[in-house]
Amino acid sequence: MHLLPFLVVMYLLNFLDRSNLAQARQGTFEKDLGMTGTDFNLATSIFFVAYLLMQLPSNMLITRVRPSLYLSAAMVLWGGVSACTAATRNFGQLIAVRFLLGFVEAPFFPGAVFLMSSWYTRAELTRRMAYFYSGNALANMFGGIIGAAVLGNLEGARGIAGWRWLFIIEGVITIAVAFAAAFVLPDYPSTTRWLTEEERAFAAWRLLADINESDAQKARTVWDGVKLAVTDPRLYLFVLLQHLSLLSQTFQYFFPSIVGTLGYGKIETLWLTAPVWFATFLISVCVTWTSARTQDRSIHIFCLMMLAAVGNAIATGSTALGARFFAMFLMPMGAVSAYQIIVSWVANSFPRPLVKRSASVAIANMIGNTASIYGSYMYPASNAPQYTPGGATNTIVCVLVGVLALVVRFVHKRANRKLEEAELAENGRDEISRPANGDKRAVGFRYVY
Repeated sequence: MHLLPFLVVMYLLNFLDRSNLAQARQGTFEKDLGMTGTDFNLATSIFFVAYLLMQLPSNMLITRVRPSLYLSAAMVLWGGVSACTAATRNFGQLIAVRFLLGFVEAPFFPGAVFLMSSWYTRAELTRRMAYFYSGNALANMFGGIIGAAVLGNLEGARGIAGWRWLFIIEGVITIAVAFAAAFVLPDYPSTTRWLTEEERAFAAWRLLADINESDAQKARTVWDGVKLAVTDPRLYLFVLLQHLSLLSQTFQYFFPSIVGTLGYGKIETLWLTAPVWFATFLISVCVTWTSARTQDRSIHIFCLMMLAAVGNAIATGSTALGARFFAMFLMPMGAVSAYQIIVSWVANSFPRPLVKRSASVAIANMIGNTASIYGSYMYPASNAPQYTPGGATNTIVCVLVGVLALVVRFVHKRANRKLEEAELAENGRDEISRPANGDKRAVGFRYVY
């Protein structure tokens, strides 16, 4: 009750504040700032440059501070910076604000994933990650609803353009939630002050019982964690998997524009995005529940990415109104739902020590998000209404993500066989060497696939 509900709301606002350019674009945003050509793509892309620079340093720092205060402080900053977008008067000012927004938003996502992995077992984490990442779909859904309501009713109110009201309202809400989160969010199981000593011990024991290894907070240095992460070959597979998965989702930063090619008015277009993202939310919760229940990751990801590939292919190749709108449901239902499983798979594939898990999550998220820098140029306005180059590329990327998930499945099954062989050879020992890079793993530990 303290951890997950607040993280969901925080992530909803986190994604809303980074993606609200898409809703603002349906108003007089580009005209007021004198934007032309690929200026909108650059404004979307520049956010991720700063976002990446802060990922790894932030997740290294979070192991040494109170996460409740750290994440809440970051939220206050990004809410304030996002609200400042309303004060921009030209494209240069917009670029400066977007760059700063990426810098202050960067700590939240990997930090939240890391904090959850410090509380939940591996089976629990997949389902909790589904609820957490549902903030993405909910942000897009509420973004369309709020955008339609604000642009439709506050345009010109008090002499202020509707898109400026959009940034002001969403920024103020973000700051208010941040102050509440500082008092509600827990820290680590061993350091959360409002838990009793027995409750702290029980929270730590749950993780110990899950993988037979403790989560000692300061047993190793930050740089030990980085070195352990980069010397594990599996990390590079997960980096590529997360990178391609995020590339397959770049359409969502232009989703109102894509839906706008159906021929409806700008306000109607924003309303039409809401049911798509609500359906995505429902599907993502369902498939991550079955993923946790069946202890499967790779097959779920493969099937979902094939669904997204079909959606991209239909949206690109068809001119029929009904077929294209149906395809626009399939695109996020497949790609976004699969990514939820991928993120939790990364976190529980590098379980201990804590600093290695922190570094692995940050590195995968940091390099993965480089996809959004160039992916932002996949849907230029000049390619409307079919967006053939972007849609065709995304179709191929979706297939690659599905295939790569099967490759990771094979690697983990092979590693588990080696663990079984090592246990038989070292019968009676409490821990064995893991073949990947010499880390010790408790007897009975197995990788999920």
